[in-house]
Amino acid sequence: MTEKILTVRNRAGIHARPAALIAQTANKFAAEITLEKDNATVNAKSIMGVITMAAGYNTTLTLKAEGSDETEAAEAIFSLFESKFEEK
Repeated sequence: MTEKILTVRNRAGIHARPAALIAQTANKFAAEITLEKDNATVNAKSIMGVITMAAGYNTTLTLKAEGSDETEAAEAIFSLFESKFEEK
């Protein structure tokens, strides 16, 4: 299992567009990918699941990926967070 700590760095937090980017990216991989906030765990391949986390600016999330391409999947999603979902 690959695990990464992510921080929401874009001011608007995870709204519809970033949630869609996360889900689209996650769906490119075979690995099971989850995001955790507090005690809630959601499937990163589900746009609605990601949105319901209500992750605002500076929220810390835990990404867990498990499967044949888990390392690549975790890096791809980590990159989205680091780039602030290409928002300002």
